[in-house]
Amino acid sequence: MSAQNSQGIQTLLDAERDASKIVQKAREFRTKRVREARDEAKKEIEEYRAEREQEFKQFEAEHTQGNKQAEEEADKEADAKIVEIKEAGKKNQDKVIKDLLSAVLDVKPVPREQE
Repeated sequence: MSAQNSQGIQTLLDAERDASKIVQKAREFRTKRVREARDEAKKEIEEYRAEREQEFKQFEAEHTQGNKQAEEEADKEADAKIVEIKEAGKKNQDKVIKDLLSAVLDVKPVPREQE
């Protein structure tokens, strides 16, 4: 009976070893599959991001044309106003200088009011 017990024990040990190998392979497979799934998800995210980025660039290109035209018009108007102001300054420059010098040099003292 001892031989039979030791053979039964050996069979159980072999079965346990086989089960351990099966469990180890299952863990390795699961780990491998999780890595693959993570890599696939990263790839899909990058593709989605690139697609959205392209759509945004296209949207931006379509809608900034109007802004550029408005900017150019505003720049032209500003330049015209600057030229107008400079011309007005040149036109009245002599009179302004004369008035400033007169105000500084021709001092007219006025007595201070007593309270």
